[in-house]
Amino acid sequence: MRLGLALGYWGRGPDPRHLELAREAERLGYDSVWTAEAWGSDAFTALTWIAAHTSRIRLGTGIAQMAARTPTATAMHALTLDHLSGGRVLLGLGLSGPQVVEGWYGRPFPKSPLTATREYVEVIRQVLRREGPVEVDGLFHSHPYRGADATGLGKPLKPITHPLRGDLPVLLGAEGPKNIAQTTRIADGWLPLYWSPQRTEVYRASLAHAPEGFLIAPMARAVVCDDVAEGLLPVKAMLGFYIGGMGHAARNFHADLMARMGFEEEARRVQRLFLEGRREDAVRAVPDAFADEISLVGPRERIAERLELWRSGPVTDLLVTAPDPHTLRVLAELNS
Repeated sequence: MRLGLALGYWGRGPDPRHLELAREAERLGYDSVWTAEAWGSDAFTALTWIAAHTSRIRLGTGIAQMAARTPTATAMHALTLDHLSGGRVLLGLGLSGPQVVEGWYGRPFPKSPLTATREYVEVIRQVLRREGPVEVDGLFHSHPYRGADATGLGKPLKPITHPLRGDLPVLLGAEGPKNIAQTTRIADGWLPLYWSPQRTEVYRASLAHAPEGFLIAPMARAVVCDDVAEGLLPVKAMLGFYIGGMGHAARNFHADLMARMGFEEEARRVQRLFLEGRREDAVRAVPDAFADEISLVGPRERIAERLELWRSGPVTDLLVTAPDPHTLRVLAELNS
């Protein structure tokens, strides 16, 4: 199991620790570093900055949101950074939810998310392979565009720039069972939002036909500390926000996922409290057991024991959100 460093997206501004954490991760032998985006900082710019200050570590978008760019624009970002970094890019993509897609990006959320995702990936594959002009007769991503308002002058094009790698890895952030199953067919890997090494049966059917070499790269908060309860507080705060606030009361993919993982009553309670404006109560309502299962928190000996659970399953890459170099170093030592 390889280790990666997940830096996430910025808050109010750039985190001055991120570059040094990335450089330390590279020094410690971490395989990859990942950036994210929501409705603030973008994933590619920060990753390019890190690329300029590192030499070996792979560079992942975890995740770049599909609604933020056309698939050809995303492919251009990926092939450009892949050239500049010497072939280190891992392209992680996600559809997000209707609240973000329509509320922030001002785009309609697709009525058929699986079809939209499949077409998006197909366009990117055609750009990167550069075997001919991009042509997709799609419902959501038609190339050339053939909508009712089209001029009819569009022509199929292929990239001027020759991509460095036609097989640049594409990974998808997927939560629903059908979406995960499709990911095993059209992508090189999967970026789970929550992964519990104690509940791998939740995903067994969806992953049944994953091909050899398929990447499974979940993110997990990691911190070496004496007080487990205190160390879990940031995990619970994240879960409270995602389960309670990242979605609508009737359509929240994150709450649905927590429910499928065996915490349905708790997920609905967190969601209800958050939507009532009781955010602190929502965070407290997140079960310690769930937060603990999806993270690596506690003294070194406890983390060593729990890390074995992650290593014994199908996870190929553990992407840790670690707040300090000490935690990065301990994980590197334990995983060696």
